[in-house]
Amino acid sequence: MTKNLNVELPRQGLGGAPLGNLFDTVPEEQARATLDAAWESGVRLYDTAPHYGLGLSERRVGSALAGRSGYLLSTKVGRLLVPTDAGDTPDDDHFAVSAGLQRVWDFSGDGVRRSLEDSLERLGLPAVHIALIHDPDDHVEQAIAEAYPALAELRDEGVVRAIGVGMNQWEAPLRFVRETDIDVVMLAGRYTLLDQSGLPLLDECARRGVRVLAAGVFNSGILATPEPSGTYDYQPAPSPLVERARRIAEVCDRHGVTLPQAAMAFPLRHPAVATIVVGARAPEEVTANTALWSRSVPTDLWDDLESEGLLPKNG
Repeated sequence: MTKNLNVELPRQGLGGAPLGNLFDTVPEEQARATLDAAWESGVRLYDTAPHYGLGLSERRVGSALAGRSGYLLSTKVGRLLVPTDAGDTPDDDHFAVSAGLQRVWDFSGDGVRRSLEDSLERLGLPAVHIALIHDPDDHVEQAIAEAYPALAELRDEGVVRAIGVGMNQWEAPLRFVRETDIDVVMLAGRYTLLDQSGLPLLDECARRGVRVLAAGVFNSGILATPEPSGTYDYQPAPSPLVERARRIAEVCDRHGVTLPQAAMAFPLRHPAVATIVVGARAPEEVTANTALWSRSVPTDLWDDLESEGLLPKNG
């Protein structure tokens, strides 16, 4: 089945969470240099969200895209940012920003419209192209019953071109694919070299013509460097996973491929995956990722990973 999207999705996009000071502060000049490097490297899809740094990512992305054209911009709904008297208290949700605002879950129709209006104000841009329902893990029923119809109306009105859902799990997005008429799914971390649990969702997306934006391809860090280390799903990587990643890296090395190069290439093997979305916090990361992206990955690599039990057959 083929779905007629109102957007043509590129193969590579920039994820905006690091630019919202995920884990550590990214200085303003560095953030702008990162966005400029992405543009100069040919990246034309930019993904952000109110959640990322309490609006900081949206402001930075909007400022960098001002005056430019020919890009696709994705943001998200589900969390409203409202003032709080917390002052300079640090944010308690992984972002190195002051908690002058607080996130309030709201998947109502009115909340969706208000969220997009607020996002456009922070972005300083006239429109976004893709709107995603963000992390409705504990609010799936309301998101399907209220947030989705509101986004569908906005799509019909031409306010946005495509709508969907973005999550770190695959089960709830599968409901959206089956029960609604969404265009895209952003799936983070569930179809990677280390985790293919999202395959049932991707197969259903392929059957129904829903396009997938694969995010979290490095599983938050463990696959981001030639020698695996760091975090897995935002927690210290367990030793068995580090060892599995090392075995994958060894096979990659035999084929002249680095671990992050394979991690970026892997999701695009599935016919439902249109785009990989990779975050960056420095221009050097963008340049490195783009260089890896431009190199082809031999088919024999996937065959060897399957034969050694490191990927499922036809994984």
